[in-house]
Amino acid sequence: MDEQQWEQRVTGALAFMRRRLTGEYDIDEIGYDEDLTRNLVAPPLRLLYEKWFNVQLRGLEHVPSDGAALIVANHSGVIPLDGAMLTLGLMDHHPARRALRMLAGDLVFQTPFIGELARKAGFTLACPPDAERLLRSGELVGVFPEGYKGIGKNHHDRYRLQRFGRGGFVASALRTGAPIIPCSIVGAEEIYPMVADAKPIARLLGLPYFPITPMFPWLGPLGLIPLPSRWIIEFGAPIEPQAQEHADPDDPLALLNITDQVRETIQATLYRLLTERGSAFGAPKA
Repeated sequence: MDEQQWEQRVTGALAFMRRRLTGEYDIDEIGYDEDLTRNLVAPPLRLLYEKWFNVQLRGLEHVPSDGAALIVANHSGVIPLDGAMLTLGLMDHHPARRALRMLAGDLVFQTPFIGELARKAGFTLACPPDAERLLRSGELVGVFPEGYKGIGKNHHDRYRLQRFGRGGFVASALRTGAPIIPCSIVGAEEIYPMVADAKPIARLLGLPYFPITPMFPWLGPLGLIPLPSRWIIEFGAPIEPQAQEHADPDDPLALLNITDQVRETIQATLYRLLTERGSAFGAPKA
């Protein structure tokens, strides 16, 4: 880092501290604190994104610079770092530096400290009312329809998409007129290879699963360090669900058809990206 970059960082840090002390920052009705997210939450995640995972981001031209859109992605990783990397990629590399408002499960907001931090980072409950409120406000919204089934699956099921639920995300897109952008994430499956699920411990702790990996819990806290897999995140062409025949948000069959289309698009892209990437670790495929 040269002297000019160092001075810019110091100046930025001082300006951030001044805003926090004087209250010159905004928090929306859901609790999103953009100033805190960009200046305090993002920097440590940026080290993972750029230095540890070396994320490749593709298809940004499919993500609009303004207005509502619903990004639908596959979910994996035991600890959901895929949501953090996806959010950071759009914040840092999209021409409009767009904020992604992620939808998350109840457990996130019931966890001390994590729940409060998630709210400040723009996360909200994964339910139709919250999703539709954000989309009607012109926000970019992200959803992982696999939920805990995606991040808690065994390593031998990696990159095999789990069930996408009943199509609630499609109904939200139809009701708000938002396009659906399929997003395929390769790399997260390898950061914590889950070889078993200790279900009795999970039930005792009230968790959807308790992962056993080659390093956790055997190495204690060191087992929580993610493996440095190589990531690719690719955004596909938008799907306009309202333009499809018989697209009715109250028709279960119509929702299922569009849900299957999105799921199949992501699954096919995952297989292609895996072939292009080659080994999960080490040098890129020639």
